[in-house]
Amino acid sequence: MDFRQTLDKTLETVLSALLGLMVLNVLWQVGSRYLLNDPSAFTDELSRYLLIWVGLLGAAYASGKGMHVSIELLERKLDDRKKHWQQVFIQIMVLVFALAVLIIGGIRLVYISFELGQTSSAMQLSLGYVYLALPLSGILISYYSLSDLFNLLKPKNG
Repeated sequence: MDFRQTLDKTLETVLSALLGLMVLNVLWQVGSRYLLNDPSAFTDELSRYLLIWVGLLGAAYASGKGMHVSIELLERKLDDRKKHWQQVFIQIMVLVFALAVLIIGGIRLVYISFELGQTSSAMQLSLGYVYLALPLSGILISYYSLSDLFNLLKPKNG
């Protein structure tokens, strides 16, 4: 098994665990509110933070599987050579976005959050840990994009 397949399996496992934890958290929130008449204080906040992590890591996973949203109107009108170069261009744009917004912007956000000591109200969790999902997903998306880009630019034999 190569590194990409190992990364895919790891992401699948992490995403499944986070989603399962989120479901249990929301079930506890509903149960404590309606059955016990004593709503839990941290469950709303935890579900929001888990949703952030699931959304960003899920976007990285989808990017690696080529399941991201796309508009195929232009692609249908292109010949194979132009489709190939369109895919190269798309991967470069994804890479630029992941580097500029997710990695660089995410690292700055994490740094500022830790520097200012921002914490969540109910859980008293440093928000820097929540925002770590941004640069981590950016690194994963960059890896997948570079891997796809190298495969697109690899010389074809035959």
